[in-house]
Amino acid sequence: MFSAGAESLLHQAREIQDEELKKFCSRICKLLQAEDLGPDTLDSLQRLFLIISATKYSRRLEKTCVDLLQATLGLPACPEQLQVLCAAILREMSPSDSLSLAWDHTQNSRQLSLVASVLLAQGDRNEEVRAVGQGVLRALESRQPEGPSLRHLLPVMAKVVVLSPGTLQEDQATLLSKRLVDWLRYASLQQGLPHSGGFFSTPRARQPGPVTEVDGAVATDFFTVLSSGHRFTDDQWLNVQAFSMLRAWLLHSGPEGPGTLDTDDRSEQEGSTLSVISATSSAGRLLPPRERLREVAFEYCQRLIEQSNRPLRKGDSDLQKACLVEAVLVLDVLCRQDPSFLYRSLSCLKALHGRVRGDPASVRVLLPLAHFFLSHGEAAAVDSEAVYQHLFTRIPVEQFHSPMLAFEFIQFCRDNLHLFSGHLSTLRLSFPNLFKFLAWNSPPLTSEFVALLPALVDAGTALEMLHALLDLPCLTAVLDLQLRSAPAASERPLWDTSLRAPSCLEAFRDPQFQGLFQYLLRPKASGATERLAPLHQLLQPMAGCARVAQCAQAVPTLLQAFFSAVTQVADGSLINQLALLLLGRSDSLYPAPGYAAGVHSVLSSQFLALCTLKPSLVVELARDLLEFLGSVNGLCSRASLVTSVVWAIGEYLSVTYDRRCTVEQINKFFEALEALLFEVTQCRPSAALPRCPPQVVTVLMTTLTKLASRSQDLIPRASLLLSKMRTLAHSPATSSTHSEEGAEAIRTRATELLTLLKMPSVAQFVLTPSTEVCSPRYHRDANTALPLALRTVSRLVEREAGLMPG
Repeated sequence: MFSAGAESLLHQAREIQDEELKKFCSRICKLLQAEDLGPDTLDSLQRLFLIISATKYSRRLEKTCVDLLQATLGLPACPEQLQVLCAAILREMSPSDSLSLAWDHTQNSRQLSLVASVLLAQGDRNEEVRAVGQGVLRALESRQPEGPSLRHLLPVMAKVVVLSPGTLQEDQATLLSKRLVDWLRYASLQQGLPHSGGFFSTPRARQPGPVTEVDGAVATDFFTVLSSGHRFTDDQWLNVQAFSMLRAWLLHSGPEGPGTLDTDDRSEQEGSTLSVISATSSAGRLLPPRERLREVAFEYCQRLIEQSNRPLRKGDSDLQKACLVEAVLVLDVLCRQDPSFLYRSLSCLKALHGRVRGDPASVRVLLPLAHFFLSHGEAAAVDSEAVYQHLFTRIPVEQFHSPMLAFEFIQFCRDNLHLFSGHLSTLRLSFPNLFKFLAWNSPPLTSEFVALLPALVDAGTALEMLHALLDLPCLTAVLDLQLRSAPAASERPLWDTSLRAPSCLEAFRDPQFQGLFQYLLRPKASGATERLAPLHQLLQPMAGCARVAQCAQAVPTLLQAFFSAVTQVADGSLINQLALLLLGRSDSLYPAPGYAAGVHSVLSSQFLALCTLKPSLVVELARDLLEFLGSVNGLCSRASLVTSVVWAIGEYLSVTYDRRCTVEQINKFFEALEALLFEVTQCRPSAALPRCPPQVVTVLMTTLTKLASRSQDLIPRASLLLSKMRTLAHSPATSSTHSEEGAEAIRTRATELLTLLKMPSVAQFVLTPSTEVCSPRYHRDANTALPLALRTVSRLVEREAGLMPG
């Protein structure tokens, strides 16, 4: 969230029109052409960057302005702040055909890095990535490893390796591996020189001290990213940057040379004692550059793990955890490339796992550790089930409110689905815990869960999962109450402090409702479902919470993803149960603003999808459908779902789809729909009963006509009903119930259906076509009977309509 001042500036930047921007660019052009690039130029460039970065769409700048920005970026004597701003503005414009930066003519390393950042943002249009990579490599070849300029270029090289791995030739890759070894292993252990002092400074006072460990002790081993000091030398900065790009480079370079094992040899070596012997003796022989880099990377990661065991200052905690995460990921890459590293890594990683497992502050380190143990489970002799249980049972319950961990945890689940082959049931049964992450962090995690849901959906837990998705905003409210009722762990509350809900807190602590709250907060699928309607009423004051509202907005998207997945595994029985659940839950939703409307829209479309999958559903669930349609209470609020149910009855209640369909069933549905239509058209809208949409009335009339065409004894009743509806649509009283357009739609539909019922055989042919008639051939071939029949019916309908009064 931005402050009020920042929000105001962003709003102003977004409101600037193209004409105003053009004038502002003209002013900037004059400033950039001046000899003195002073504070006015800096301020104007800052404003321009805010304007072009504040909107989602790209702003168009005049070519003159773009050319001057590029020229300013290339000026050797230009102040660094101006160059950074020029590069940032040009990156925001990328990709753009108007950019024409020249890499070869830039000499200063800081300028090289800024120009490279713009070229890489352009994408690989004219092989810019390759050109940038080759330019950085030439700088590496021409300068010493400890050269002061390389620290600006190494991050560019890291980006090139990720964007275009095939850029480097073999000799260039070897050179970079050698440089990385030097920077990682042989950085200075002395702190950097301070800036030159004033009149009273003395040479003795400027002598650098030794680098220290995180606990303040003097470092006796090589320098790492966790080493401490007041000032750092350039080679120490290169050490940090080299570690940052190490994993990407190892993945790019991969195993090579005669020592590389194929898959079969590698699996045999994992179980042999020769690997242990080769591991202990590898340091004593001369290794090729890439193997030497892997050996140095292994030593570096082991040293980081050893350093993390020392007591540290509070401010270094996040840095230490980030380094541990990266170290474990690098070790995983090393062990996959060379199994001999696995046995050398196990002891320290198992000790690290035991140390961080019980520390809530170090929970992010558990994810890469779990990935390592699951990847190398058999060779590492690790109990995978215990790792799964700890991950899915404790972490979501304790850390659901951490947005970074929530994203990393769901990413971990997605990335390691191939490792869950034997334990996929554990993941699926843990969906209630995973939904805690989703309920609390729904906006950023919605797309991640849409991708993960197909792996979570199972026929055995589908019904319980659907209930959980529909109750997701309620779960958000309960998690909020859980945090409010617990002692605050930090000075900054994790909940919305503007919302006061004392009655909800009292209900959360009330033993009478503990069973419902505990069910909602359950860690695993229980196989049972609870009706949470009492909680919906108790937690209604929480519906105005912003987090609850955001979660409610995400549920329709999640429901779509759920049904797309469940229809792939559902059998006939499960489809029936899902349809019943849709009907039953349509009037039992958490009362968040706009939530019911969004959910009903999805439920209505999915009910039709289920009927399409299994048309016999209407006959098999006839009693339940009649009960659903038996009351007008809440019909108008569920208009979309009622419309879909009524349409499905008219479409699929036929012997064409199910031989078990009887005339008696058709008559029962006709009577129920006739009564429903009467109640809908006779009641008047009020505060308690809102206006009924005309779509419900037209679909009811159409379905009644379809049923009458299948049981011709009902045609007189249907014709009488349609005549009344047409007359009612003409009456002035209808204006209080429907708009003029709605009344016209009802009148037109009633007239068309009445005309069809005057020709029962044609009505049955049009309203209940056979399977052969529904095939595409009957619609594409002009010589078939269906186009001819439709043209004939159209002429008859038009003739009858012309003879009708009014």
